[in-house]
Amino acid sequence: MLTLTLDIGGTKLAAGLVDGDGGLVHHTHAATPGGDAEAVWTVLAGLIDDALTRAGGRVRAVGVGSAGPIDLTAGTVSPINLTAWSRFPLTERVSAALPGVPVRLGGDGLCMAMGEQWRGAGRGARFVLGIVVSTGVGGGLVLDGMPYQGRTGNAGHVGHVVVDPRGVACSCGGRGCVETMAAGPAMVRWARANGWNAPPDADAEDLAAAAAAGVPVAVRAYRRGADALAAAISSVAAVCDLDLVVIGGGVARSGPVLFDPLAEALTTYTGLSFLRGLRVVPARLGATAGLIGAARLAISAC
Repeated sequence: MLTLTLDIGGTKLAAGLVDGDGGLVHHTHAATPGGDAEAVWTVLAGLIDDALTRAGGRVRAVGVGSAGPIDLTAGTVSPINLTAWSRFPLTERVSAALPGVPVRLGGDGLCMAMGEQWRGAGRGARFVLGIVVSTGVGGGLVLDGMPYQGRTGNAGHVGHVVVDPRGVACSCGGRGCVETMAAGPAMVRWARANGWNAPPDADAEDLAAAAAAGVPVAVRAYRRGADALAAAISSVAAVCDLDLVVIGGGVARSGPVLFDPLAEALTTYTGLSFLRGLRVVPARLGATAGLIGAARLAISAC
């Protein structure tokens, strides 16, 4: 039997089929369309139909990972980067498409953490924080080997840990969140404001290339982002007594440009004795982590 998995984001919608060992046997995606809520659902429904055809009726559960906030009780999602969906009844819609098949909803950061803990860089770890550093900063927690969703399903939103109380306003309504310093667009904005002379369409990947080439303002932008991440990681690790942090997402693919200053900054923040064994590693599964983790989430509820 197979688990149907869905991954909902502001730029991409994805569907997959995962076998009992965590193998991704089918994977397809489409750009998240503009327009209203139904336009987005129509594209997702097409991906679901295609996956069901390929599964040949062998679907035992559905795991859904979505950008948040989510509401587990209501089964709704209100992704910040997908404004067409506000309190969208995602669980209800998916359940209607697969009558009688259990559906489990989770945040995309949690699903990434679950995927990496099952089949990726976090194998064998029991207390894991997964972080996705991309256009925003998301996260999810696996505690004692099990997904931890919290009261509403939004536990692990490490991107909104405040690291600078006097910092700039964040899209969440707060101020000084790690996302305002470490997300790709945030680093690009800071670099431009501090003298980075790049084309108008330059993005975090271009900034990483500039940092790798030794451009001083680009190096400082990544160091600033890494310092914010280190502060947030150490705070969450102290609260949850973590043994592993797995970092994925587009910004994390910059490699040493991010991870070298991150490792250096962590030595400043992780002074407690029980934090000294904390490992921080790059994710291994790439864009498929969320799909594999959503399957794990669904299987754990069966």
